[in-house]
Amino acid sequence: MGRLARKPVAPLLGVCAAALALRCVLVLSGVVAFDSDEAVVGLMARHILHGARPAFFYGQAYMGSLDAWLVAGAFALLGSSVVAIRIVQSALFVAHVALTYVLARRWSGDETVALLSALLMALPPVLLTLYTTVSLGGYGETLLLGDLLLLVGWKLASERQASAGWWALWGLLAGLGFWTLGLVVVTLLPLAALLLQRHRARAWRGYLVAVAAFALGSAPWWVYNARHAWQGLRTLYDPTGASDPMAPILPLRLRVLGLALIGLPGLVGLRLPWSAEWLSVLCVPPVVAFHSMAAWRALRAARQRAWKGGYRLLWGIAACFGAVSVLSRFGSDPTGRYLLVLYTPLALFAAAVLAALGGRTRWGAAALAGLLLAFHLWGTWKGATSAEGLTAQYNPQFQYGNRHDGELIAFLEENGGTRGYTNYWIAFKIAFLSDERVILASTLPHKPNMRLTGEHNRYPPYTDRVAEAEEVVYVTGNQPELDAVLREGFTARAIAYREWAIGPYRVFYDLSVPMEPAELDARWQ
Repeated sequence: MGRLARKPVAPLLGVCAAALALRCVLVLSGVVAFDSDEAVVGLMARHILHGARPAFFYGQAYMGSLDAWLVAGAFALLGSSVVAIRIVQSALFVAHVALTYVLARRWSGDETVALLSALLMALPPVLLTLYTTVSLGGYGETLLLGDLLLLVGWKLASERQASAGWWALWGLLAGLGFWTLGLVVVTLLPLAALLLQRHRARAWRGYLVAVAAFALGSAPWWVYNARHAWQGLRTLYDPTGASDPMAPILPLRLRVLGLALIGLPGLVGLRLPWSAEWLSVLCVPPVVAFHSMAAWRALRAARQRAWKGGYRLLWGIAACFGAVSVLSRFGSDPTGRYLLVLYTPLALFAAAVLAALGGRTRWGAAALAGLLLAFHLWGTWKGATSAEGLTAQYNPQFQYGNRHDGELIAFLEENGGTRGYTNYWIAFKIAFLSDERVILASTLPHKPNMRLTGEHNRYPPYTDRVAEAEEVVYVTGNQPELDAVLREGFTARAIAYREWAIGPYRVFYDLSVPMEPAELDARWQ
């Protein structure tokens, strides 16, 4: 650490400033959509400030509430707002950029590689930019905890007799990461294998300390699951359970193809995270060629034990992620958000190639690095200027954006519609933006089969408050089939009502009888 401390900090500060500037532009320009997943984090943070103590993201038994606790701290200091949520994510990401520099410097011993790694991370492809600007419950924390696990784990692997304190810190970080998001295992497992290889049985005391600290760091996971019939384990083996928000697992061949044709192109910036279409066919050959060359060079370096084994560890993370992706239900997710853990290997491999090229032709390396960064920024610009803006919503039907949210809230408040029923993608967003003056229970479907599962009613207290209301409304969004079902149900039960359209939203209000959804359609009972 002393050697690193003597290095000039101005270049790294400049890189961190570039990362922060990009996020400021995106957040303040309003091009990043705010949806219900992010709203749930904000609502959890508000509820924490009022005494709630959630262990996990509302409505599920995985993805710990660490992000909501951090956001609660920001709300206490800055007030409750979307901007405050994103300030937390920006701070986490800038810290991740700085630790990327430290990791690259530690492994390579090369200042150029370290700065290039940090710069490629600071101005990354649109996938990383999006998911480190919005909050979906723990991805920013997982990246940062992964960095810290690598730093502390590498110290433990490099020292023959590390103190118990370092083992305790590593175990605590591992436990905290496990509770926050189980995806941290793709970093944890290769590190654990490295530590076992380096120390074998002689470090058994350190292992015991690490296990005890892991139990402490992940205590919220164990306590919650012990009290709730181990629902967290059910998430792993029962992908079609009613309490599980993810879609059924895809066949193995489709998961492999999805990773190759959807996931990896999104990772390197060839497609937008919310679209299967590639940004530009002309960009495919050079981008694929560059990253293929970087991967091939890194594979050769790993065989030669370059970077003191650092290349092997990075490849271990990539291999572990690949196995988890294709062998588990996480490979069924089309957004690419789970690939975020691959950006550390990606940035370091690319930086190493650019630094090696710089040893031969400095201007050529600078030009290639500039083109790569320009490609990343171009992808972000394309997403920001698209009709839907930067959005974490993969389904075009529910890419509502926020243009009409204020108008919808005002209409509902003016027409006695502060209580009612809607789908998930409207309910929590409107609750947060209205400071919970408008409470819409998320008990209407947003799937084509018109059926409900446990994912819809993430926060039952909202449903209870709506059930007590004397007047209710129904709000849909880009759902003509659901609109038809509601009209049919109202007509069949002789319920008078009025309709009003606001952008993508349709409001059914002034109902003569405040009927619940279960009474309108048998599929919702």
